[in-house]
Amino acid sequence: MIKAIVFDFDGVILDSERIMYQVMQQMFKKYHVDLPLSVWSQAIGTQHGFDSLGYLEEKSGVHIDREAFQKERYEEFNRRVDEEEVLPGVKSVLRQARDLDLKIGLATSSRGEWPRRHLKRLGLSDYFTSIKSWDDVQRVKPDPALYIKSIESLGVEPKEAIAIEDSFNGSLAAKKAGLYCIVVPNAVTKQMPFGHVDGCFKSLQDVSLEKLIHYFTPKVNKF
Repeated sequence: MIKAIVFDFDGVILDSERIMYQVMQQMFKKYHVDLPLSVWSQAIGTQHGFDSLGYLEEKSGVHIDREAFQKERYEEFNRRVDEEEVLPGVKSVLRQARDLDLKIGLATSSRGEWPRRHLKRLGLSDYFTSIKSWDDVQRVKPDPALYIKSIESLGVEPKEAIAIEDSFNGSLAAKKAGLYCIVVPNAVTKQMPFGHVDGCFKSLQDVSLEKLIHYFTPKVNKF
């Protein structure tokens, strides 16, 4: 029986992955370098999956002041993200989970301060009984540690939880940890392979937790 639901944050609750890609494209253009989505996708849903500045230096032939680049990138990124609202369907799924008495967790490869600040800004903090982040593990997604920590904190078994993800790295982490996993791809993850997951939706607006729970509940053979 499903007893818990565990959300990813970036790309599932907040459309931050699209914004980061746009900011990076904008900054790369200053050096007359393109940043294809197929290249940038290595960085999505994880940390240290892609050395973007090393790639920029290689393609531009210019030495990059990494500290100055990072400062400019995050100032512009944060300015844009602070104007973003919660993605469609998130509040509906959270309300459904609460009405069904499901435990609700968050598992993100970002530092813990990041989701906590935005969950508070969006008025969603009270829904979550567990938040596991970069600060809580030695290795982030696609390593399963974040999801293992999440279900331990929620007091459930892997097959008693559903993960909601948007990226290949995140969904792989959830499946490695033994959870059911549904994905809601966004503009920067829709080209990723998701043959390993348990369901794929265009939007969380399309998700009925009651139907998912029924679908994932093992059928008992009476004979």
